[in-house]
Amino acid sequence: MIHFREINEEDSEMTKPLYTAQAQVTGGRAHGHGRSSDGMLDVNLRQPKELGGDGDGTNPEQLFAVGYAACFSTVLTMVGQRQGLKAGDAAVDAKVMLIPNADGTFKLGVEMDITLPSIEDPEQAAGLVRTAHQVCPYSNATRGNIDVALSVNGSAL
Repeated sequence: MIHFREINEEDSEMTKPLYTAQAQVTGGRAHGHGRSSDGMLDVNLRQPKELGGDGDGTNPEQLFAVGYAACFSTVLTMVGQRQGLKAGDAAVDAKVMLIPNADGTFKLGVEMDITLPSIEDPEQAAGLVRTAHQVCPYSNATRGNIDVALSVNGSAL
């Protein structure tokens, strides 16, 4: 059974969004097309070759990887500024994996490798990434739902 959360007047996060992205997809992931309402994102959706497709387009996992990495990078810079650390030169390499379950369903897994060139101290770098992971909206949305593995400057957290 699917349960939907009711939105009420006390739910200020849902009633007053700072920003709302809109997109439409037709045709799904195998032979689809996705477009944002402003036209800035306009992509053909295709199955990757690894899943039997022609790979001649993007797929939801790639889009999720770009979105998560971009959000995480922004949060790293913001949190770094608050802590007096330079993190604006961060590079975030994200992998989003589609993992089969034994019952025929699928789950997602994420690995993010963060490089912080301006932060040489391993403890400072790790602390910044841990804090960013607590603040990032994508991390908050995925926490408890999918496995997220993080590494910073070559070391796993």
